[in-house]
Amino acid sequence: MAASGDQQRVVITGIGLAAPNGNNLTEFRQALLTGRSGVVPFETRYMGPVLAGVCTFDEFRYQKRKDRRRGTRAGSISIYCANEAVQDSGLDWPNVSRDRVGVYLGITEHGNVETENEIFEISKFNYDTSVWTHHHNPRTVANNPAGEVTLNLGITGPHLTIGAACAAGNAGFIQAVQMLRLGEVDLAIAGGVSESIHTFGIFAGFKSQGALAWHEEATRASRPFDLGRRGIVVAEGGAACTVERLPDALARGAKIYAEIVGYAINSDATDFVLPDPTRQSECMRLALGRAGLTADDIDIVSSHATATEQGDIEECQALSRVFGDRPSLAINNTKSFIGHAMGAAGALELLGNVPSFGDSTAHPTINLDDPDPRCALPQIVANTPRRLERCEHILNNSFGMLGINSVVVVRKVPQSLGGVY
Repeated sequence: MAASGDQQRVVITGIGLAAPNGNNLTEFRQALLTGRSGVVPFETRYMGPVLAGVCTFDEFRYQKRKDRRRGTRAGSISIYCANEAVQDSGLDWPNVSRDRVGVYLGITEHGNVETENEIFEISKFNYDTSVWTHHHNPRTVANNPAGEVTLNLGITGPHLTIGAACAAGNAGFIQAVQMLRLGEVDLAIAGGVSESIHTFGIFAGFKSQGALAWHEEATRASRPFDLGRRGIVVAEGGAACTVERLPDALARGAKIYAEIVGYAINSDATDFVLPDPTRQSECMRLALGRAGLTADDIDIVSSHATATEQGDIEECQALSRVFGDRPSLAINNTKSFIGHAMGAAGALELLGNVPSFGDSTAHPTINLDDPDPRCALPQIVANTPRRLERCEHILNNSFGMLGINSVVVVRKVPQSLGGVY
């Protein structure tokens, strides 16, 4: 059993996810190891054919059709992932004190889908607002995805949807850790979610910036670190975990995927869009310091790189400043498989790497055929998985617009404490 001082230690005990190339951790991990992309051709209003990472989970496994009609795609993703995480956790859910459960889900944007859809509909009726749905307001409030989870699972504790641009998936985990350490909740459902492919505005916005990817072969469109990169592939998805204090997990004999040992969030304060490698490297160092680790302790870095030229280059500069050229480090990228899942990206990318604690293998970055010399870090795992001599710590980068940076560090838990490896 853990000592009383271990109340500050926080662990992941259940995982639920929906990714463009997998509807649970096993499927997702297998896709990452075998190079299976989830990027497909997609039609969006006013723009026609684009490419996107599209999820195919069963929306009605945990949700009635009536509730889905009233709710949102982001809510349905969140409900699916949260229920999968609770089931995976082995919690005796009927006897869990729901007032001591918190829901913390990161999101990039919310409400655009519903607003675009409603304006399109009333345009057919000469913009008569009497045909505007009375469900619009609860669909578009910022707390909607986490709130839909509380309605579905009967949770009466706090819920927050955390707006942190594309750093939001990590931010969901960070909020959960803080609330558990403060004793505000005894159990958290945490992660990130995105419905971004269902708003044409995000595609149009990236296209107007010259940052929307296109490729004749959809699965080859997302190309971080590659000279042939053409920009971002927009994706939807979600990931939610049950997160608990270590003594609580041990007391019920839970399986434990990882311990969250360090985190950090900071701001560039330099530009609306362009990243700052100095602030990114500072964020990584702050997370390492909070974890009581050095750069040499990290075995895998899950990179944020979105396949935009400056973003890729500047993250590589930041990584080089923190980690140097240590050859035993593995750096990989998940967006090459699924595109950029925005608010869900950080959570999905972290969880796709967690099984490395068991199989000692780093999944690759695919579509890396002609490495950009400015991104040619020797540790990048290109196209095929890499076997690791050691896998004890993973660092997950997640950065977003308006200069928000987030980093989460997780540690392997020994089998004697319930580690599943």
